[in-house]
Amino acid sequence: MENLSRRRALTLGAALGLMGAVGGSKAWAWPASDSVAGAGAGTDPEYVWDSTVDPLMATLIDNGGVPAVNTAIKGWVNNGDALPSGLPAALTAHLQQANRLPAWADTAKLSRAADFNRRRDTYLFMLYGLGSGIMSTVIPREARSVYWSAGGADMQDRAAKTFTFGYDLSQLKAFEPTGQFVVTANKTRLVHAAVRHLLPQSPHWRAVSNQTIPISAADILVTFHSLGTYVRRRLLDWKVPFPAADQEAFLHSWQVALHLLGVPDEYIPQTWAAAEAQSQQVLTPILASTSEGLELAEDLLGLTAQIDLGVTRGFLNEFVRYVLSDDVGDWLGLKRDYAAAALVRTAWPAYILFREGLSPVMPGTFYVVDQFVRALAMLFLNKGTSPTATLITIPTGNRPAA
Repeated sequence: MENLSRRRALTLGAALGLMGAVGGSKAWAWPASDSVAGAGAGTDPEYVWDSTVDPLMATLIDNGGVPAVNTAIKGWVNNGDALPSGLPAALTAHLQQANRLPAWADTAKLSRAADFNRRRDTYLFMLYGLGSGIMSTVIPREARSVYWSAGGADMQDRAAKTFTFGYDLSQLKAFEPTGQFVVTANKTRLVHAAVRHLLPQSPHWRAVSNQTIPISAADILVTFHSLGTYVRRRLLDWKVPFPAADQEAFLHSWQVALHLLGVPDEYIPQTWAAAEAQSQQVLTPILASTSEGLELAEDLLGLTAQIDLGVTRGFLNEFVRYVLSDDVGDWLGLKRDYAAAALVRTAWPAYILFREGLSPVMPGTFYVVDQFVRALAMLFLNKGTSPTATLITIPTGNRPAA
């Protein structure tokens, strides 16, 4: 049985484009010398949270100060905006230090990453939305934390807010004063700290979790690999032109993002080789089905029924299987549609060839695929409105009745 599980995990890792050893939990062995810091204490990130923000948010929640903070940060949107007035002094002091790029950030690389994101926006959207988004439902800790937190009760709203994070990161001026990602990342960091304080108070979460505190630095790294590392590997698998300089810039945007989320620099991979090595340890071995993940996946995939742009659920199920493997599709109980499967496996490669100018003939399925992309975009872009209208707010409780 153990050998079967190992073979299945190896197959799944290959299908997801994530190379790596598999098995049970292992002692932290990734070298800090491979990080952007170049050195570190070697502490397992499994036991590292956010010592700066966590006690601050716990005090705000316990003292009932969160609603006032949410009101104050509502209009704080662009990176160049002044910090909102009316915040507690300790929070203002923190943001004065955190609301900036790290000293090692390379603006030229960030600009190149923005241009890459613009040129590859369709592929990135599909991979982030239907690849990484659905993969998150088979990452047990993430699925359980999402489900039992306040956001898990309204998945369309949460999906819109999650998409805002990726959308802001992908914008042309994401890290510039007129961009929004630095602010978005800092708000997200505050939300993470609030969830770390709130979820341990949920008996439902405690009953299914193997953690005492959620969203460790290791968990954030897992999320990064399910996003950045996975997407890079998939683009290479699909033979989308991806020059080395673009790959380096794409990684750099994620390095800065991880720093802004509070991950210590000693855990942030310096190169893609280092990122791949890290993902071998932290991502592929932990993928599994949970009851919470099954419900979240069904909620997310069921959203397409709200907008009819020619997208069928069978096509959606088969696209998920195409980008994440049949193992994941089986875990999630996605019904097979073999006609749609054949269409996906022929239409998507043809779509890429035409978009990349590698084929002069527009495939007959181009319109179907394009409508598929548009339908999903309408859903994740907060019911068709601008993503800037999706407000990131700090929670004050867990899932209702949790």
